[in-house]
Parts: sequence; structure tokens; C-alpha cells
Amino acid sequence: MINSASTLRSIALEQPATIRVFEHFHLDYCCGGNRPLSEACSEMGIAVEPLLAALAEATREREPAVKDFTQATLTELIRHIVATHHAYVQSELPRLLPLAAKAAGKHGPTHPEIDLINRNLIQLADELTFHLNKEERILFPYIEAMEQSRQNNGPTPHACFARVQSPVQGMMNEHEAAGALLSQMRTATSNFAPPEGACPTLAGLYDGLDAFERDLHRHVHLENNLLFPRAIAMEKEVLVAQ
Repeated sequence: MINSASTLRSIALEQPATIRVFEHFHLDYCCGGNRPLSEACSEMGIAVEPLLAALAEATREREPAVKDFTQATLTELIRHIVATHHAYVQSELPRLLPLAAKAAGKHGPTHPEIDLINRNLIQLADELTFHLNKEERILFPYIEAMEQSRQNNGPTPHACFARVQSPVQGMMNEHEAAGALLSQMRTATSNFAPPEGACPTLAGLYDGLDAFERDLHRHVHLENNLLFPRAIAMEKEVLVAQ
């Protein structure tokens, strides 16, 4: 039963169909997901009752808006994250960056928020590119190898870190930084609303950034709230079994 004391994280994990409701209300269910619903609503100036009603309606629908990965293997979850969310980041950033640069050059002098968009997006692209590379080359292969080792009763795989908790915490910190950059952009543009008379380039940029933030929230939710806790727990099981 969802109520005002339920955390955003628990709701999103137990009822994936509610994720689209959180997106609609711009509520952070990934990095900030450990907060009670009442606290998150208070911070955003949202009435709790309409939100609870929307969440209840979402859970009554036959098909969830987001696939439930709680029963997937860690390898299956990783493959989905890479093929869906990493691929999205890698295809969208090269498209959005030139749009932001063009919009800043044309509208920056009269709309300083567009200069902020351009600066933040360049920083976001640099940080996310490095971030995804670390996950795909170091962390994810270790988690997959660890799962294989557990299934075969083998030894803990070799890693360049002592315990998986260390790189996981680093990834979560970087998730929070990426979310903060996008949140700044959303706030500066009144929820990515183009100014009156905006050119198609600017309108397309804002629409793309809105979609990018929604995808990043789903991406981070799967890692922070599902993949990483299970990986930490699995490593402990492997170590105890040795």
C-alpha cells in the first residue's frame, strides 16, 4: 500500500508503472529516492493527495510503463542498461551538443539561461562519457564475473579495487552530479519551456533535454536502486562461501 511515508525508491522498485508518474511531477526517484513521499512533495511544493491518486491509478493499469527487472540476473540487467541507456546517452549527446552551441551563439546574449545550458551540457557530456567507460570496462565486467563465479562456486574474480562498494559509491556520486547539472538546466528554463518565439533549434534542444533527463532517471534508478545493492550483497555471499 503506497502512502505518504513510502519512499520514492521503494515505490518505483515495487511498482515500476509509477515511474512515469514521478517523471510527470519531476520527482527524483533515483538519486534522491530514499526520501518519504511527503518530504519530496513538500520540497517541490506538490500536494500529496493528487500524487497518491495518480500513483494508485498507475498501479491499476494492466501493463507496467517500465519493465520489471527485479527478477532478472545481474548480467541481464547490465546488458539492458548498456544496450538501452548507455546507447541512448552515446547517441543523444552528439546530437544535443551542436544544438546547444548553436542556440547559445544565437540567443545567449538575450537569454543567459541558454549559455548555462551550453556550459552544463558540455560538462555533462565530458563526465558521462568517462563515467560510462568506467562502468563498461571495469565495474560491469567485474559484476558479471562475480555472478558467474557464484553460479559455479568459483573464487571471487580479480579486481583493481578491494570491494565493489568502493567503485559503486563513486558511480553513485557521479550519478548525483549528473542529475544536479540537469536539474539546474530544468530550473533555469522553467521545466524546459522555450521562450516565446523560440526557433526550431531551441525548441528541439529543450525537448531533447527533457527526454534525456527522463531517460537518465530511469537509467540511474536501475543502477542505484537495483544493480548496485544486489552486487554488494552478492559479493558478500561469495566471500562468505570461500
